[in-house]
Amino acid sequence: MTEKRMSNTYIPMTSVASGAGQPVMPDVYCFTTQIVNVAFIGTAKEPHDWVLVDTGMPKSADNIINEANACFGENSHPKAIILTHGHFDHVGSIMELVKKWDVPVYAHEKELPYLTGQSSYPEPDPTVEGGTIAKISAMFPDEPVNLGARVKKLPADGTIPGLPEWRWYHTPGHTPGHISLFRDKDRMLIAGDAFITVKQDELYKVFTQEKEFQGPPRYFTTDWEASFESVKKLNALHPSAAITGHGWPTLGEELTDGLDWLVKNFEKVAVPDHGRYVHNNK
Repeated sequence: MTEKRMSNTYIPMTSVASGAGQPVMPDVYCFTTQIVNVAFIGTAKEPHDWVLVDTGMPKSADNIINEANACFGENSHPKAIILTHGHFDHVGSIMELVKKWDVPVYAHEKELPYLTGQSSYPEPDPTVEGGTIAKISAMFPDEPVNLGARVKKLPADGTIPGLPEWRWYHTPGHTPGHISLFRDKDRMLIAGDAFITVKQDELYKVFTQEKEFQGPPRYFTTDWEASFESVKKLNALHPSAAITGHGWPTLGEELTDGLDWLVKNFEKVAVPDHGRYVHNNK
């Protein structure tokens, strides 16, 4: 594996939720690294039988390891890492974690070029309509990591290795191979950045984590039609609880009403009026 510059780049952004963790289901735990969430799926009864979803910001590996040890016991490690997508804030600590834990990584096959050093993502768009974070997004890394043979494509049948009760759903738009994870028995959703619960392009709201339902981060989203279809797909699952890539977890009536509202108002609320990747202005 070749470590790319992304893993060595600390991004000086934080929020009031940074370092906080909370259970969302008895075996699903949300942990925030600066401005992005990762999820632990498993229980302390099985210290090596849990799964990590996403790996947070660059330079977050120690924080994630320490939180995992607190949840599952010292020297615990997951049996796999699942990536919702490969943007820097979701794979920022992947190189360090796979080196320490020696575990496989799974992602959608359309994300593999960005995880094996073959392709960089389209550049973030600082011209997009939005707040301060959108304006400074040009500084965000867009180069790929190179996990080599460590990363494997998810099974085409929707199953997830290591998580027999869960399925993955292709939810593109934010990236070509973006996925979300869903468990039928309790309708638990891990949405990645398909939708989020904070206005991610505004610095003040990111810091305060003021909760509001939003589409994916504007400065990194390249296909708004696909993004809208993905939000509708997730809403049709009728999730009872959700961890999103950014913002607080949400559940119950708040989640149901919030997703319904987002679907009805997607073009007005989520799609920017202008930007490099906005092909049809509202």
